[in-house]
Amino acid sequence: MGPYRPVPAYRAQVTPEAPPGPRSGPRPGTRSGTRPDLIAAGLGVVLVTAAVVIGTVIDRPNGTPGSLHLNWPPLYARWSPHIGPGTPAAIAVAVAVIAYGPTLAVRLSWRALLGAATGASMAWIWSLALIDGWQDGIAKRLTTKHEYLRVIDRFEDIPATLRDFTNHILMGSPDNWPAHIAGHPPGATLTFVYLDRIGLGGGAWAGVWCITVGATAVAAVLIALRALADEESARRAAPFLVLAPAAIWIGASADGYFAAVTAWMVALLALAATRKARFPAVAAFGAGLLLGLTFSLSYGLTLFGLVAVAVLLIARSARPLPLLLAGALVVPLALTLAGFNYWEAYHLLVERYYQGAGGNRPYGYFVWANLAVTVLVVGLATVAGLRRTLGAAPGALRRLRTGESTATDRLVALVLAALLALVVADLSGMSKAETERIWLPFVTFLMAAGALLPPAARRSWLTAQAVLALTINHLLFTGW
Repeated sequence: MGPYRPVPAYRAQVTPEAPPGPRSGPRPGTRSGTRPDLIAAGLGVVLVTAAVVIGTVIDRPNGTPGSLHLNWPPLYARWSPHIGPGTPAAIAVAVAVIAYGPTLAVRLSWRALLGAATGASMAWIWSLALIDGWQDGIAKRLTTKHEYLRVIDRFEDIPATLRDFTNHILMGSPDNWPAHIAGHPPGATLTFVYLDRIGLGGGAWAGVWCITVGATAVAAVLIALRALADEESARRAAPFLVLAPAAIWIGASADGYFAAVTAWMVALLALAATRKARFPAVAAFGAGLLLGLTFSLSYGLTLFGLVAVAVLLIARSARPLPLLLAGALVVPLALTLAGFNYWEAYHLLVERYYQGAGGNRPYGYFVWANLAVTVLVVGLATVAGLRRTLGAAPGALRRLRTGESTATDRLVALVLAALLALVVADLSGMSKAETERIWLPFVTFLMAAGALLPPAARRSWLTAQAVLALTINHLLFTGW
């Protein structure tokens, strides 16, 4: 045996000085485009400012809330400067991720990085939620008049309730469902019904469930990036996925749970399509199960079918498709056999939507103000990353078509797919306001664009992310 040589800690090949490879264009580690990044971030600030000012003017000409049905447009929030028990922890987590996140993302082993990213994400979400206190920040979030836990007792006989579900969607129907139950397929409500049945009932357990599951979305996105692009891209993205303003709404929001489901669907499909899973067939079928669950959690998340198609195109493989489709039928078929009529429910939901606030909220405002909300959710670092994504898109898509794509090209394509789904959701007019939570599954992948930012600027951009999240959470009381 030869002499023992210690194995050095993993170091991603982040080499800003290295020249770009053929056809790859400028590497994301270069300083090119720093000024355009700042301009893009500045335009994001202008968009948010316009949405706040114009929203306030058109909503409150007489000083009282009007057609927008928002207390602090364009967010579903109210002005409420405060601090709370989560304040010191949130600041500490932010400082730690800014100071050590980029370095640890390079040095940790892959499995350790997944664990650390998930743990840091969970700490960030918990601390932000606790700024509002235990009751208002977590335990009561899912028990308000619009939320899922309000109807748990009506699901004592699940098949009977599912058969009768559509009879209570419209506002004029007897015992009509609260807004969130009427606005979603029953998969979301059934999640909390089953938690209640195994002894995890009540708002506190529901909040813990959403935070715990929602925090795992970071690991899922990293796995998807590693499979579709490369490990270096995933490692560059990790700190930005952790320290995201989106954590404000993942905390004790059912949509944070939805975001994790969609992220793991994409991760499993990416592993199956690239044959990087030990059992690709199992991964493909598992992705299908989660895709079917996605369709049963939210009608709007059917748009994640676009992201699933993009994964197959990026991987240049249709092998997982049969098992993906087979798995995707399981949950919707089970609900159908139990008595739920998906199509009837969806059409009634559209009618219910226009019976309520959706019928009064002006499309002409929200079609662009929703994008301002997205800026607040993803942060200015992601805005700069998206600027780079759009700039790289023509060349990346061209190389993908010819089979000559680089890792950066594949990262760009995945982010573009999520952006396309978000834009379609916006143009549909079925997401007027409250998109800070409704679009969490889409923005989770948009934040991967942070991997395109230059290394020298990453801590500055991470600081901007943390400052934005802390400012929102301390000045506003967000709700849904």
